[in-house]
Amino acid sequence: MGKNNKKQIPIAQKMIAALVGGIIVGLIFMMVRQNLLSNGGEATWKTINDLLFQDITSADGVKAIGIFYIIGQLFMKGLQAAIVPLVLVSLSLALCSISNSTKLGRIAGKTLLGFFAFYVVGAAIACAVAFVVKSMGLFNVTLVADGLGEANTIDAFNPLAVIVNAVPNNITSAFSTNNSILAVVFTAVVIGICMNALGEKAAALKKVFESANEIIQMYLNFLINKIGPVAIFCLVTRTFAIYGAEYLKPAAAYIIAAMATLLITCCILYPLGIFVTTGLNPAKFLKKMAKVGVFGFSVNSSAATLPLNTKTCLDELGCSQEITSFVLPTGMTINMNGTTMMHMFAVTFIATAAGINVTPANMIVMALLSICAAAGTPAIPIAGTTMIFTVLSGMGWTTDICLLGYALVVAINRPVEMSLLPLNVIGDAAVNVIVNASEGQLDKNIYNS
Repeated sequence: MGKNNKKQIPIAQKMIAALVGGIIVGLIFMMVRQNLLSNGGEATWKTINDLLFQDITSADGVKAIGIFYIIGQLFMKGLQAAIVPLVLVSLSLALCSISNSTKLGRIAGKTLLGFFAFYVVGAAIACAVAFVVKSMGLFNVTLVADGLGEANTIDAFNPLAVIVNAVPNNITSAFSTNNSILAVVFTAVVIGICMNALGEKAAALKKVFESANEIIQMYLNFLINKIGPVAIFCLVTRTFAIYGAEYLKPAAAYIIAAMATLLITCCILYPLGIFVTTGLNPAKFLKKMAKVGVFGFSVNSSAATLPLNTKTCLDELGCSQEITSFVLPTGMTINMNGTTMMHMFAVTFIATAAGINVTPANMIVMALLSICAAAGTPAIPIAGTTMIFTVLSGMGWTTDICLLGYALVVAINRPVEMSLLPLNVIGDAAVNVIVNASEGQLDKNIYNS
C-alpha cells in the first residue's frame, strides 16, 4: 500500500530537471573537451566521446559505443514511429465527428487565421529586434573561411510547391516516411470527410480508428512519462558536450539575440494573445505549457512533441477532442512561427556580415519570403536552418561571402534551432485554445484548475 501511495513527481518537473541537468553536465563536458584538446589530450577526449557521445552510424563511429547517442536515438525513433498513425487516425476521427460542414469550415478558417496572425506579429518582433542589434554594430563579423564547414544548401524551392506535394500520388509511399506529413494530413482529411458523409456505413472503420487511437495514446504515454526525462537528459548533454566553444564565439551576438527574443516572445506573445482574444488567465496557459516547451526544446521536433502537446491540451487546458485533433496536426504541418523569427535574425546577420545594408523594406520582403518558406518547409535535416538559403536566394543575396556567412550560421545554429521549437509547439496550443474558446467548447473549469 505504501508503494501505491508514493507521491508521483509531475512529468513537467522531471522534464525541467532533465533539461537543467543536461545543460549543466553538457557544459562540464564542453569545458573538459576544450581543456583536453588545448593540452594534447585528443586521445583521452576521443575515448570519452566514443564511449558516450559518438554517432555510431557514422564512419567515425564504427568502433564506438555512444551510450548517450543510442538512448537519444531510440527515444526519438520511438516517437517518430507514432507520428504518421497518430496524424492519420486523430485527424480522420476529428473530421468524422464534426457533423456540420459549416462548423468544419469555420474551425479551419479560425485555425489558419490564428496561425497567420501569430506569424505576422512574431516576424514583426524579430525584425525590430534584429534591426536594432544590427544598428548597434553587433552583427559586424569578420568572416574567415578556415574552419567553416561546407554550406548545407538545397536546390531552389518554390513555396507554392507545397500545394502540389500535399496530394500524394501513392498513399502507401506517403505513409512510409515522416517526410510527407502534409500528404498524410491530406489523406486523413479525405478519409475523415468521407467517413462523415457515409455515416453508419463507415461505422466499422471508425471503430477500428478509435481502437487504434487508444493503442497509440497508451504507447505514447508510456514513452513520454517513463523514458522521456532520461532521453532528454542524454540528448541535451550530448548536444552541448560535442559542440565546442570555438563555434559559439564568432557569432555570440546572433545566438544570444535570437535565443533571447525567441524565448521571451514565447512567454509573452501567446499568453497575451489568449488573454486578448478569450479573456482567460494567461498565467495558467503558460504554466501548463511549460513542459511542452521544455520537451520541444530538448527533442527539437514539432512532430515528436505532438503527442505531449495533444495530451496537455485535452487533459489540462480543457480543449475538445474534435477541435484539438484538427488544429494540432495542422499546426505541426504549417505553423513554423519560430522558424520565421529565426530567419529574420539569421538572414540579417549573414547579410550584414557580407557588407549588405539591410533596410526595414528588405526585412518586410524577408518576412514574406520566410512565412511562405516556413509554411512549406520541405522535409530535410535541420529544416529551419537549411531554409535560410531559400530566403537568401529570394533576396538575391547569394554571393560567395553570403554563402560563407550561411556556412557559419549552419555551424553554430543548433542552440537557436532548439530555442525556436517551443515557439512553434506552444503556438499550436495557443491557437487551439483560442479556437476552442470561440466555439464554446473549452472546459474553463479544467483550464483554470
